[in-house]
Amino acid sequence: MSYLVNTARSGALLVAVAFFAGCATPPPPAPSRAAAPAHDMVAAIRAAGDRESSVIAVNPLGDPGVTGLQDAARADANAGRYAEAGAKLDQALRLSPDSPALLQDRAEIAIRLGDFSGAEKLAHRSWSLGPKLGPLCARNWQTIVELRLHARDEAGAATARKWLAQCHKAGVPRY
Repeated sequence: MSYLVNTARSGALLVAVAFFAGCATPPPPAPSRAAAPAHDMVAAIRAAGDRESSVIAVNPLGDPGVTGLQDAARADANAGRYAEAGAKLDQALRLSPDSPALLQDRAEIAIRLGDFSGAEKLAHRSWSLGPKLGPLCARNWQTIVELRLHARDEAGAATARKWLAQCHKAGVPRY
């Protein structure tokens, strides 16, 4: 009889362990890193300016106070502090409201902040005040290309690409 009782107790113990094991919750999944965006609009804009190798590149002299704010804004943007970078660029624009380079820098920060319509207006204004050739022109029009693509406006993006192509001025071949 004791053999039957011991066997029954062992069986009951195994059933209880199996029951409680089934009630246990699995560990939560390990947190995954957020996936990087498939396309970085600002990187594409800056790359367009870097690729532009026109024979003409206009770089006006800047006010040291404005340049200091622009450098500080660039440092903030590199650190991911886009609101602070925008505030510094806004302050610089109060000192030099018609600076095409400042307007374009502010457009790029507006994109980082999700203000797409404001970014497009700033890029258009920068282009209208700027040299209409060279790297700044390329950044202006690539901004508009990116924003038109973001808005799913293929026709607008195609038009902006045509304007982007006009930013390049080839040099005279020298043999």
